[in-house]
Amino acid sequence: MDINCVIVDAADPEKLAAFWSGLLGRPVVGRVGPYVWLERRNGLGVGFQRTDRAKAGKNRLHLDLESADPAAEQARVEALGGRRLTEYDPGGFLVMADPEGNEFCVIPKGSFEVDDEGRADYLTGGR
Repeated sequence: MDINCVIVDAADPEKLAAFWSGLLGRPVVGRVGPYVWLERRNGLGVGFQRTDRAKAGKNRLHLDLESADPAAEQARVEALGGRRLTEYDPGGFLVMADPEGNEFCVIPKGSFEVDDEGRADYLTGGR
């Protein structure tokens, strides 16, 4: 099997799709029933499904988004309506949340070190 789409539950799929559209540079290309879809790229679709249930707790699955400049991406995420989750700072990863609280990491392009405890080093000196 292959992963076809990543679907994110959303209280407001239009608002969440607009955030992720701006972040990923993928325009909204469709709306069907409770779904809002972003442009498919590299074979992967991204969609947002309306739900009445509130998000509860930490995501069991999250995306790692790579960037040449994670610090610059933090500012862009915040300008789009996301926020940094500082409670994860001790792990050394740049953990962000979208406007509905879904966590994702911004990691550097290329390799970076992770210690035996799973802590990253790419934010060293950058906090």
